[in-house]
Amino acid sequence: MFLQDNESVVLTDQGSLTEDVIVSHGDGAMDPTGANEVSIAYKVFTFEDNSAECLSVSIPEVLDPQYGMYVWPCAVVLAQFLWSHREELKDHTVLELGAGVSLPGVLAARCGAKVLLSDSARNPLCLENCRRSCDANRLRDVVVLGLTWGEVSPDLVLLPKLDIILGSDVFYEPRDFEDVLVTVAFLLRKNPRAQFWTTYQERSADWSIEPLLRRWNMNCVDIQLESFGADKSELAGSTLPGSHSVHMMIITLNTRDLD
Repeated sequence: MFLQDNESVVLTDQGSLTEDVIVSHGDGAMDPTGANEVSIAYKVFTFEDNSAECLSVSIPEVLDPQYGMYVWPCAVVLAQFLWSHREELKDHTVLELGAGVSLPGVLAARCGAKVLLSDSARNPLCLENCRRSCDANRLRDVVVLGLTWGEVSPDLVLLPKLDIILGSDVFYEPRDFEDVLVTVAFLLRKNPRAQFWTTYQERSADWSIEPLLRRWNMNCVDIQLESFGADKSELAGSTLPGSHSVHMMIITLNTRDLD
């Protein structure tokens, strides 16, 4: 656990750090009511396998009703997939879309990938939390930038060559589905050998991205959770994903577009 000098830590009665460490950030101009103070819980996720290797990452959650500031079950499942493919990540360039608290992207960076974290350019609080996640894990070389789904911005156009694109629970609101896939399609056309690794939580049997995949000339392969040890109610030392129905898939550009 790496904490900044201006953070206060809540201890248990025994004086040791709790698993969810609560810290407070002030901007120096906080009024007596504490209106400008932000409370953060640092959660630790530990990824292991049958070997002696393990990796722990610390993720800050802002105790605020904005859902982008929490670790959701899909993020833990996607991070587990990354951990199971950690040898493939080394020296590859990885972009996480809709990163929020950035668990998958942070884990990829800890495994040796060159990582870019992105979230909506319209949500500076989420971008700040991406940076906070990097600070918590002493990641100095991770780039954080604003990318809004469905918009071809200069930052999107100027991205470096990508190998892997990540997205956990980006298919949350049906109204966003096409915007997400427009962005993914743009990136895959620029990087035709890249793959989009994504997890989603089944919230309605009526929701489907298959027509949109056909429209944007992309293919999808479902990945069974048991194939990478994610078919459990507890994962990485966390009760997430619990009983949620989480699915994993890899989306690629239709092979007709490849040379």
